[in-house]
Amino acid sequence: MIPERWTDAAPLARTLALCLGASLLCATSVAAQSEYRAAVLRVDAPKPLPISRLDLPPPDLGLAGAALATSDNMTTGSFMKQTFTTETVVATPETAEAEMKRLIAEGIRFIVTMADEDMTLKLADAAGDGVVVINASATGDRLRGADCRANLLHTAPSDAMLTDALAQFLAWKRWTRWFLIEGSHPEDKALAESYKRAAKKFGARIVEERVYEDRGGARRTDSGQVPGQQEMPAFTQRAAEHDVVVVADHSGYFADYLPYHTWEPRPVTGSAGLEPESWSPAHEAWAGMQFQSRFEKISNRPARPEDYQVWMALRTLGEAATRTKSEDFATLRDYIASGKMELAAFKGQKLTFRDWDGQLRQPILLVAGPVVATVSPQAEFLHQVSQLDTLGIDRPETQCKR
Repeated sequence: MIPERWTDAAPLARTLALCLGASLLCATSVAAQSEYRAAVLRVDAPKPLPISRLDLPPPDLGLAGAALATSDNMTTGSFMKQTFTTETVVATPETAEAEMKRLIAEGIRFIVTMADEDMTLKLADAAGDGVVVINASATGDRLRGADCRANLLHTAPSDAMLTDALAQFLAWKRWTRWFLIEGSHPEDKALAESYKRAAKKFGARIVEERVYEDRGGARRTDSGQVPGQQEMPAFTQRAAEHDVVVVADHSGYFADYLPYHTWEPRPVTGSAGLEPESWSPAHEAWAGMQFQSRFEKISNRPARPEDYQVWMALRTLGEAATRTKSEDFATLRDYIASGKMELAAFKGQKLTFRDWDGQLRQPILLVAGPVVATVSPQAEFLHQVSQLDTLGIDRPETQCKR
């Protein structure tokens, strides 16, 4: 015989109500998932092959960094009922603006770009105020200066940051007499100007300047000898007495031929030899090895600076979403730009965006082949706000009108 209390309709109704409530709660939980959409737009423009085949860009340059960042965002987001998706697009200079407009039309408001300076500006202008564009490739100072844009942030370091990082170390070494060699392309000359500014800022003296002309044609002679062995000793002889050679070769045409082929036995720095970089496969400090191993697991290759810069750009969105717990575009944008957002990026300290030019503050690695020789800013250079602001264009110097 079934006990009377088991057949009472009231408890049964309460049980059904609890089950229904649980179902509704589950449905509400699913509905409460917040979705954050981003895109990476890489613009592949024709350019000369690098001097070494080891420097050939991998097909997934930058895109592998995007994959890791999205995975990292999802790891944190899974606890916050947040989902992250990233669309990756490889465009040409002819199709890039149309792709930007398509992404915006599809509702994507955070777009990471990998393009040269001129194209970066075109894409930022095409995006307009309703989109955050994060530059993960172009290093030109003018993008953070006279040609800055209110909607444009930068995870790629500026030329000023890179040249200041090297200049600080050379000042610490007391290698203050520079022999500056620059290429003949406009981007080479802009980089050389940045080195001249850094030399003045940190007390170095440029004792001589020379321009290495791009004459076109093959980089090797018919005999198989490379220009470094035959041409560079002659090109660098009879220079004024100097401590170090500083090379400004943004286009990558000649710098790699200089080490061990200068007339005087002097260190080569800048675009070859000891190079300032945002990232290096040799970087292991501050849990950098953890980033390296996770990246290599998904891409089967070492991370390059472009991969790291894209990773930081997408992690910026993930960090803003975690901290604000908001899907609102304006809330996320304002938090990122406020200076309150701190990005952990395996460099020993939290990174923030400068409010005057949109540049991400970050330490710079000085890389010599398979090792990181040092990291700037050097300890001896202090700043009243952030030591990271000793690298690059500081607030009082900026030409940016955002």
